Amino acid sequence: MPMAFWEFANPKRFMGWSGPALPWLVALTGLILGTGLVWGFAFTPNDFRQGSTVKIIYLHVPAAWVAINAYLMMFVGSLFWLIRRHHVSALAAKAAAPVGLIMTVIALATGAIWGKPMWGTYWVWDPRLTSFLILFLFYMGYIALWAAIEDADTAADLTSVLAIVGSVFAILSRYAVYFWSQGLHQGTTVTVTDGAQQENISGVFFQPLILSMVGFSLLFVTLVLVGTRTEIRARRLRVLEGRGL
Repeated sequence: MPMAFWEFANPKRFMGWSGPALPWLVALTGLILGTGLVWGFAFTPNDFRQGSTVKIIYLHVPAAWVAINAYLMMFVGSLFWLIRRHHVSALAAKAAAPVGLIMTVIALATGAIWGKPMWGTYWVWDPRLTSFLILFLFYMGYIALWAAIEDADTAADLTSVLAIVGSVFAILSRYAVYFWSQGLHQGTTVTVTDGAQQENISGVFFQPLILSMVGFSLLFVTLVLVGTRTEIRARRLRVLEGRGL
């Protein structure tokens, strides 16, 4: 099984299966994401306390979900690179970083927009918000480090270490509401158990929210596949130009 996995992730095999899969993935992403957002913004009622501002969850929650898990995916890819020197894993982590950065910006911006009417301010130094801001800085540092180092393998080594260190803040962003209960940020919106789910969010909001989260996740996968394929082509071009890997 492990050998089959590494053969599947071989650059040539990766390019072979990801190309035909992308059109189907794009179509599925558009269908699910479009349905979730239209359902959420156009066909759900206003909340009795938050009014229409509650609908920002269809952008904020999925973007935050992807931002955190994108960094964890970078953590796994970085480990694979450091342990196995597998180029596709390093390139996939590199491709995930800009997507994760954009999702982090969306989550921070929509959180600020929601926070103004709900908290009376765009920003508070809440543990979850602060850890999320630090996660944003790690994304910026990761991308900048890739751009600053000319040798690709050296860049992959150093950015992998940075990704592993930064994963601490990805975990803190996810679980800060449990570590620091005195924080202003509300508890988790979506949980695994049905009972907790009904306590945190009404079913009328929950169903389109899940669709939006699935759609955002598929969008992330699609963009990472496109980015990884672009990185592989760029490396092949550098090889042809005699500049090494």
